[in-house]
Amino acid sequence: MVFNRIREDIKAIYGRDPAARSTPEILFCYPGLHALWFHRRAHWLWLHNLKFSARFVSHLSRFLTGIEIHPGAQLGHRIVIDHGMSIVIGETAEVGNKVLIYMGVVLGGTALENIKRHPTIEDDVILGSGAIVLGPIRIGKGAKVGAGSVVVRPVPPGATVVGVPGRIAGPEYGTTREDPTEEVMPDPMLRVISRLLDRQNQLEERLRTLEQVHPDPVAAALPQDVVCENQVRDALKEVLDPEVGIDIVDLGLIKEIRENGTVVEIDMVLTCKACPLSDHLTDQVKRRALGVCGIKQVTVNLLDEPWNWDRFVKQRGTLRQI
Repeated sequence: MVFNRIREDIKAIYGRDPAARSTPEILFCYPGLHALWFHRRAHWLWLHNLKFSARFVSHLSRFLTGIEIHPGAQLGHRIVIDHGMSIVIGETAEVGNKVLIYMGVVLGGTALENIKRHPTIEDDVILGSGAIVLGPIRIGKGAKVGAGSVVVRPVPPGATVVGVPGRIAGPEYGTTREDPTEEVMPDPMLRVISRLLDRQNQLEERLRTLEQVHPDPVAAALPQDVVCENQVRDALKEVLDPEVGIDIVDLGLIKEIRENGTVVEIDMVLTCKACPLSDHLTDQVKRRALGVCGIKQVTVNLLDEPWNWDRFVKQRGTLRQI
């Protein structure tokens, strides 16, 4: 009986861990396997009302393997604990057969009473690294819990759960691949954001169509100097600060633009007039501004002022309003 269970454990590790090279390596170098052996002895003592001895064996296992399994927890057959450090399994937890548990998994409780307060993990479940499952919930057969997820609600069979708190992001049982470890964990938040971006693009396209059919009368009524200033700002957005990769308008380096017929004066803020990029940026500003609204002369004033983040944020907010 004992040797059959040992052979079963070794076979399970061969099936789930491609790094397993030999039986001696598995027997002597797999702390997850040692923790399971310790737990079986501790659980037997627990069932025979030898509580202190059971807890002492469990404590010894925690000291040697870094895996804490309460002697009252019920564990099935062919469980594989890969790496295993920092795994915690509570007293009333139930773990089914052929469950794969990676490092840092916590099967924790949420109640202070002596009741069923830890999760039930059904057969063929995969618990990713750092996954936390809390409360007397049930993780259905064949489900997968992504790394770092925090699960506080029941999970149906075959589902994939990711995120904090855990959200169902994958198909239910029967629609996954034969080898569940090969499936890429989806990201539900990324899926929602992608759909929102698609919807935004559609709305922007509709807005452009409406603007072409019905031109904005307010824009035509703006003073000529304001229209010219906006066009100059748009032209200067093509000038990038090579150090940060952001255009000088959004970066807040353009403090003021004054237009007078065919002459424009631009105040540009730099941290110092001796900045090695001052000549480059000045030349680029002049090149971009010339010709806009018939401008023939461009004067760039370099202001020796400290750049700050608040002005950058305020500048971007003002530009959005324009």
